[in-house]
Amino acid sequence: MTRSIAHPVFLLLISGLSADTQCIAAGAAKLVQPADFVYMGAFRLPGGTNRPRTFAYGGNAMTFNPAGDTTGPNDGYPGSLFIAGHDRLPYGELPNGGQVSEVTIPVPVISKKLKPLPRAAFLQQFQDVAKGFFPGMDEIPRMGMQYLNTPATGPKIHLTWGQHFEPEPPTGTHAWFDPNLKAPALQGTWFIGNESFYSVNDYMLEIPKSWADKNAKGRSIGTGRYRDGGWSGMGPTLFAYRPWIDNTGTPAPSGTRLAETPLLHYQSSENTENIERCLNTYQHADEWAGGAWLTTSTGKTGLLFAGTKATGNKYWYGWVNPDGPEQPCIEEELIGQFTLCRLADGTPCPDSDLVECAGHNDYRGWWSARFDAQLILYDPAVIARVAAGKLATWKPQPYAALDIDDALLLNPGKVEQEMLGTGVQRRYRIGSVTYDRDHDLLYVLELFADGTKPVIHVWRVR
Repeated sequence: MTRSIAHPVFLLLISGLSADTQCIAAGAAKLVQPADFVYMGAFRLPGGTNRPRTFAYGGNAMTFNPAGDTTGPNDGYPGSLFIAGHDRLPYGELPNGGQVSEVTIPVPVISKKLKPLPRAAFLQQFQDVAKGFFPGMDEIPRMGMQYLNTPATGPKIHLTWGQHFEPEPPTGTHAWFDPNLKAPALQGTWFIGNESFYSVNDYMLEIPKSWADKNAKGRSIGTGRYRDGGWSGMGPTLFAYRPWIDNTGTPAPSGTRLAETPLLHYQSSENTENIERCLNTYQHADEWAGGAWLTTSTGKTGLLFAGTKATGNKYWYGWVNPDGPEQPCIEEELIGQFTLCRLADGTPCPDSDLVECAGHNDYRGWWSARFDAQLILYDPAVIARVAAGKLATWKPQPYAALDIDDALLLNPGKVEQEMLGTGVQRRYRIGSVTYDRDHDLLYVLELFADGTKPVIHVWRVR
């Protein structure tokens, strides 16, 4: 159900590693490899489509709760998932979107059709846990969650929130709330140091405590974001932070700029016109939507990011060209403001490609001639060198990549095709991911797989 080593992007990633990084990887502890991912199947989510209390147009954030569903069956899939529902919408249309619910985890089934897939059940119905917080952040919102139970704080769900453009004046982006969704008692909001708004407020992950204590001053929450066009940095980002200030779990005062440990941060396109100091095979149309720090019962490890990778021969700012995915369709009014079209190697397209095609739709943005759903893996030993200040934040490169398109349903209901694209040009294939460390289970959310609702796919990591 997956493709790995033979995939051309994997080969490009490996061939693009610096000699320094290759040497580090060669001497590292056992790393999770693409062959270690065993596809277990998928399941559907419950509920209807009445917004905002629906998963339709949702799935912006997801986290695993090891203490959830304690009376559920002993079927090898313990715990529960907290998942965000329908996004907020701007201009007052849906200011209370992004509500959170908790669902069971049924035994997944392998099927390319929806009907055989089991359906999760609600443990807690949707609640507006961020009510009154992150005001005005509703234009293409970004959201991340991470469940973490520490002796200092007890069980908390750490939350981050952003949107497509930074609000003015800037507001805090991080908080936490209690797992009891009817009484979330949200605390925050906080900033992540002086980092760019576009680099911190989307996906979240748990950093293993032993690694965090050794390398990141005990900062055991990872937070990051990829913002299309490379505004965040030209590749996935990751910063370690901790929002409590003492051993009793006292939250930092609202508005605090929390100390952070940079772990991964490529050059931002806001600082350079060149495609440089970036993820190998980088394109401005990339979409990194989730992350997980893997540690397995077999003693392997790897830092994972998940997303919809732009892999076409060309990428551009504009629209889908009705004449075919290989043909750019750029916004002519922006010619001269920045490089609107590039070849896969980052060099500008020929002038003949700088044409706004006839008959395009209204869904403007960064497009590529092809997209693939991918998981990419970094060596934590390399990331430790970044944390120690011995390696630049833009130096690490993935040691492996895994294409997971073969497992996906890929919009069987053919919804929102003008926005999403079709065929090889389909965007937004996968969203948030989360990891059950005790049972080696990776949960990956596929967007628009059940009509406008997501489906959850499961891999066991050996």
